[in-house]
Amino acid sequence: MLTTLRRAEYAGIIGLFFLQGAALGMWFVPLSTVLDAHGLAHLRPYAFATSGLAAFVSPLLFGAMADRHASPVKVLRGLALATAFTMAAASTAIGHGASPWVVLALIQLHAFCSAPTWSIGSAIVFARLADAQREFGPVRAMATIGWMGGCLLVSAIGADRSTMAGYVGAVVWLVVAAFTFRLPALEAPRAVTGLTWTQRLGYDALSLLRNRDHRVVYLTTVLFTIPLAAFYPYTPLNLEALGFAHPVAWMSLGQISEIVAMMMLGTLLTRWRLKWIISFGLSFGVVRYLLSATGTPWGLLAGIAVHGATFTFVQITAQIYLDQRVDPAWRVRAQALLSLLNGGVGNMLGYLGAGAWFAACTGDSPTRWPLFWGGLAVAMAAVLTLFLAAYRGRGRREGGNA
Repeated sequence: MLTTLRRAEYAGIIGLFFLQGAALGMWFVPLSTVLDAHGLAHLRPYAFATSGLAAFVSPLLFGAMADRHASPVKVLRGLALATAFTMAAASTAIGHGASPWVVLALIQLHAFCSAPTWSIGSAIVFARLADAQREFGPVRAMATIGWMGGCLLVSAIGADRSTMAGYVGAVVWLVVAAFTFRLPALEAPRAVTGLTWTQRLGYDALSLLRNRDHRVVYLTTVLFTIPLAAFYPYTPLNLEALGFAHPVAWMSLGQISEIVAMMMLGTLLTRWRLKWIISFGLSFGVVRYLLSATGTPWGLLAGIAVHGATFTFVQITAQIYLDQRVDPAWRVRAQALLSLLNGGVGNMLGYLGAGAWFAACTGDSPTRWPLFWGGLAVAMAAVLTLFLAAYRGRGRREGGNA
């Protein structure tokens, strides 16, 4: 009976990650080419930066709600419904030639709804795993498979440059909302009274940064996110410049190495220090952009393929670190703080900075892609150097107010 229940729980959390990955990929990957196709290329840096702006408020706000007031499953259900509605609304505005300000406002509203979904979904999954260090990687790989499936579906229906991608993604978010009824109910937290506004908004999670190890891990992922942010907005454009059709499908190559890396992660975490796993991922990041900087079709494809391992060994390792090292009462907020710093600070600086760097590498002439990717490789190497110098890997498990 216990085995049957265990399998049912695994089926639930695997299905959740698969659907979330598909829904996120169907919006995020084709957004750049969809904006181009509808004469909104000038909005690209700002459209991607909306996720950064939303991340300053949304993940911690809803993370605090899930930690203190409502079951995380119910919070995720409401957010999935809101994300579906706002994704469809933004796609309609783009397709019908609405004012750029209206388009940007709807994309921002969508970002506010979708930004907390990943950290809350991850917290739900972590709560159901017996050994997160060994089990999270393979389970998380299902989100990557979902992302690949979503991207391949977009290309299969010819929606690489069409708002149809957004409509189909909205339907998948509705499926996510319906799927939450199949998830094992997590006990709703006991209501807490007498909270300050800092606590209500979840910003008391910043106290986690008092621990040196926590602080270095958070800082490293933020700095890593800045050059990482250039990958999705500009790689499809480089693919098109090199003559590749269906760039959204080609982008799914990155998920192959991501799946392999996630399958390896549990074993590596039992044999290697966290410092070397994250360093390994940052090194892949340098290699990824150096391959893209060759300016050749196969170099760009090889760089895309390496992307998944880069992401896994840095970001997923950081998520597991927080689950293992932070007090259970703070786990949702700890994951939400990671989303805030990476999705807010990192993505905001990354998308706007990459937009400025892209403009500098383009000017009135064709984009100098080797210079563009080479500059990002230098930035990634700087992050690797800083992490190796700063991280000690010593310290005990402690919560935000320890």
